[in-house]
Amino acid sequence: MLPVAARQILEAMMRTGTREYKSEYARHYFGQGKAQGIAEGEAKGEAKMLLLVLTGRGIDVPQDARTRILECTDPAQIERWGRRAGTVDTIDELFA
Repeated sequence: MLPVAARQILEAMMRTGTREYKSEYARHYFGQGKAQGIAEGEAKGEAKMLLLVLTGRGIDVPQDARTRILECTDPAQIERWGRRAGTVDTIDELFA
């Protein structure tokens, strides 16, 4: 609908990537919050895998421990638990 020159200018402005998000919502979901969201998503995936390893090894995982693992968003903590998951015999040992 726009003349070719106007369309090209608008398209060039959109490609520059220098536009700053104005709303808090947009900054959260498309700016810095996006990286945080990705990290939290990875932590949740790793937590689910940790539970699979524990149950696959026959370790009883009570609901409170399951909740603790699934609600953890600290990647370093989940990694520590993950390293222990292959050698512990009880859930208490995992959290020790």
